[in-house]
Amino acid sequence: MLRVVLAGNPNSGKTSLFNALTGLRQKVANFPGITVDKKIGFTTLEGSQKAQIIDLPGAYSLFPKSLDEAVPFEIITNPEHKDYPDQIVYIADASNLKRNMMFLTQILDLGIPTILVLNMTDQAEKQGIHINVEKLEMELGVEIVTTNARKRTGIDKVKEALTRNSGINSRKFYSFDEITAKMLDEVGSKINVNEPYLAFVHSHIPGNESIMPVQLKAEVEDILAKYKVDKGKNRREDVLYRYKHIDRILSESVKRNGREEVEKFSSGLDKVLTHKIFGYVIFFIILLLIFQAIFSWATYPMDWIDAGFGWLGSVITAALPAGFISDLLVNGILSGLSGVVIFIPQIAILYFFIAIMEDTGYLSRVSFLMDNIMRKFGMSGKSLVPLMSGTACAIPAIMATRNIENWRDRMVTLMVTPLMSCSARLPVYILLIGLVIPESSFWGFVSIQAIFLMGLYVLGFVAAISAAIILKYTLKTDQKNFFMLELPVYRMPRWSNVLFTSYDRAKSFVVEAGKIIIAISIVLWVLATFGPPEKMADINRRYSETTANGEDGDMLRKMEAEKLEASFAGMLGQVIEPVIRPLGYDWKIGIALITSFAAREVFVGTMATIYGVEQGDESAGFSGLKAKLLAEKHPDTGKPVYTLATVLSLMIFYAFAMQCMSTLAVTKKETRSWKWPAIQFVAFTGAAYIFSLIIFQVFG
Repeated sequence: MLRVVLAGNPNSGKTSLFNALTGLRQKVANFPGITVDKKIGFTTLEGSQKAQIIDLPGAYSLFPKSLDEAVPFEIITNPEHKDYPDQIVYIADASNLKRNMMFLTQILDLGIPTILVLNMTDQAEKQGIHINVEKLEMELGVEIVTTNARKRTGIDKVKEALTRNSGINSRKFYSFDEITAKMLDEVGSKINVNEPYLAFVHSHIPGNESIMPVQLKAEVEDILAKYKVDKGKNRREDVLYRYKHIDRILSESVKRNGREEVEKFSSGLDKVLTHKIFGYVIFFIILLLIFQAIFSWATYPMDWIDAGFGWLGSVITAALPAGFISDLLVNGILSGLSGVVIFIPQIAILYFFIAIMEDTGYLSRVSFLMDNIMRKFGMSGKSLVPLMSGTACAIPAIMATRNIENWRDRMVTLMVTPLMSCSARLPVYILLIGLVIPESSFWGFVSIQAIFLMGLYVLGFVAAISAAIILKYTLKTDQKNFFMLELPVYRMPRWSNVLFTSYDRAKSFVVEAGKIIIAISIVLWVLATFGPPEKMADINRRYSETTANGEDGDMLRKMEAEKLEASFAGMLGQVIEPVIRPLGYDWKIGIALITSFAAREVFVGTMATIYGVEQGDESAGFSGLKAKLLAEKHPDTGKPVYTLATVLSLMIFYAFAMQCMSTLAVTKKETRSWKWPAIQFVAFTGAAYIFSLIIFQVFG
């Protein structure tokens, strides 16, 4: 099978081409650093020839400066690597050829068969950039194919070029002087490579032990010392020589007309969106609109879903005889599942707006805007993309920190990202806000609940930067800090991509959370239904007359409450109740806190299951759960359980506590140590307890 690697600069359209070739739907967006690990798919070429397509993270050169740039370096420069390519498809942004050519000329000097794909040629034409493809082909010595991967045009030509295996090229761009060539001959013999530039790369990249063993690297260093090689000077000369060569090639094959007007429009827009005052105001207004939409737009579909679950519960109750199966389906599985499905509209709306900001290029401007602020807290503008991604899910957000070059910046960002309010917290916030915040608005359209929800997201951001300050003075590094970010051109969002991204992320949330919630709902229903036989028998005996008549509803609910308290779940909640009572929580909330450590969104499903089991009715809907929580009273005092103080305390606990096992696992994977996830768990959960205690005591 032909093995093909897609390489190129960040945000050049590699993943769009990968999706077009393989039929997969990997995430694409209009800012650099979306792809931080390789993706693999397959395609069929002419003559039914199969090809494996590997999409690599973007890189600007063969000299990696971050973890994501190290991935293409390790694959392209190591002939022994299992993914070493038979051919490379190099994707270049046709509207920014000079920057894209640098990495291409390095790859061509490695002697790997390569095809150049000029992507986004329509954008280049709009900017007045006219490329003489035949002339450029002759100068570079490679076959060129023009495409628009976003619109999936030119894909067949790429497949035809791969089938012809036309990427064989003999053109070398960088020539070495006689002494350096002799030195590289010795290095090449030592590490068993024939291409001089490959020997140059391996001997001039520090820390490449994964490719060159320590002993062999020491022998290569001896050769460099013998020739008095200055690695930094050689690498600078390599880059300068290439850009000089690229300037000559492009001056003869590329003509520009009218680009000034396009740049004037883009610069004018940037002046507003990145203005030191208006830029923040605009960003704040956009966030307010998003949270307003989450509450106002989602109301109707949420009501429909709520009514649907209520209807389904009634149908099942009517269709099945009362007993074990009916109770499990309605009060166990259906109650737990409704706690997730009902939030699909709000989560889809949140992802819809984030996808638009990504696709238009606005998110890169926000990163630039926030750089000065982020730097004061031990991070950089590049940290904003992982932090914003953390509002969806912390797992890919933590992986996105790989494109941050500075070790301390990356570690600080990685550690504090779980404090950003992720989509798993959204169902918890929506439920709790609905309990204590009125559904009123001011100015006729700005919802108070939306402002409160936005405040919780701001709280997560404030918590993240506060933790970053501590880490800034804790983590020490001698690595110099700099911020370099490419601002992509403004583009209209691809609505198909925006809609698919919203659908895909909402589906992922439901599927991933749904699996956990159904499993926990079943286990929880069993624990909440059964208990020590002697206790259950005693309760049944005491209420035997009531159950025989089946008419006294209050007595029946009292019996179910006593059975829940005597159940295994009740016993578990009562064990931790002394610890959580100072926060205003009872043992039922304690059960939900425990199950939430599997995933935060389980909280709503757990509460729905507990109150469904206790009250034994078929009102599985979201509105039914809110009514049950508002009616809940302390058995000793008769006062409401869900007061303003208790609900605020719960919100603070969920805002800070480290309750996601998957996030801890990915932190361990990215840091290669259990030390950092252990710190996250202890510090964040400890802070959650302390601040929740303070809030309850202040408002209680």
